[in-house]
Amino acid sequence: MRRATGRVSGDNGAVKHAATRLLVMAAMMWTALAANSVVPPVAAVQADPATRVMAGATNYLAVEVPRWRREHPCYSCHNNGDGARALIAASRKGLVQTGQFADAVSWLRTPDRWSSNSADGGVKDLPLSRIQFAAALQRLVAAGAASQEALDIAATLVAADQRADGSWPISATSNIGTPSGYGTPLATAIATSVLRSATTAAARAATQRADGWFRGFTPEAVLEASAVLLGLGESADEPAVVARRRALEILKNGQGPDGGWGPYPSSQSEVFDTAIGMLALRAFRRDPSLARPVFTEQQWRSALDRGRQFLIERQETDGSWAETTRPALQESYSQRVSTTAWALLALIEE
Repeated sequence: MRRATGRVSGDNGAVKHAATRLLVMAAMMWTALAANSVVPPVAAVQADPATRVMAGATNYLAVEVPRWRREHPCYSCHNNGDGARALIAASRKGLVQTGQFADAVSWLRTPDRWSSNSADGGVKDLPLSRIQFAAALQRLVAAGAASQEALDIAATLVAADQRADGSWPISATSNIGTPSGYGTPLATAIATSVLRSATTAAARAATQRADGWFRGFTPEAVLEASAVLLGLGESADEPAVVARRRALEILKNGQGPDGGWGPYPSSQSEVFDTAIGMLALRAFRRDPSLARPVFTEQQWRSALDRGRQFLIERQETDGSWAETTRPALQESYSQRVSTTAWALLALIEE
């Protein structure tokens, strides 16, 4: 049975509380946005709740992403990887200018520098950091703000860390990843996305190995199922169809009454798991029929709408989302930044 969250209730009090929180957040955001010039205050206040929430999250990340490098001797995966990737997506929505995090953009454009980051006191987990930085660079290339050559270099770095079975093992103990720690299935899905955007023969070969891994992997957790859906993309071969259906069933059974997902179908809803679940389901927006026979198109749209509302209602007044941690309810700056980045991406990706 899904545990009570302490923040969700089916009664009218919870609804009123959520509405009041949105109004307070909008008022605070008016002041913050006016000061930081992320978007015009009038536009932010008049926009629908999702747009206001996205503006608040963008404002939060636009402060935190550049601040890390100013205060630390390295480029972090959570700020300059996850956070920057979400800001790049937000920039394409007109919510922020890339000049507000120009140093991160410069770092991402030069993958030949990434391996020296640990020498400056940065993260030592190069396979994970390369995936995170490369995913952000992929967004820059899609926005026309970085070169394909840079992405091909990044893809070569990512491919070098792939195991013979086609995966990118990030954790030796668990596949239940975290917002900034990913875990093997999600890391493999994100790495595969990067490789599919590259143009080299090595990237194509690595993609084929990853494709085989997704078809043979059996997900049990919500995050694993979401990663399988992201990794399979729109592939229509029989092994992919079978793997997709298994993953979709986990997502369908795992969505809670509050609209969110937790790490397992019976778990309390978490922001990160909800964001990844939404991104996985949104992968079918060009062809919702791929979600059948597990989801009808109406059920698919309803699942996304409920997940969207879950995220909207749980944003903090500073624009962030409380960090998803394993175990839950711990404090972690890196996980908060990454949780916020994933939630913003889930709302941006329409």
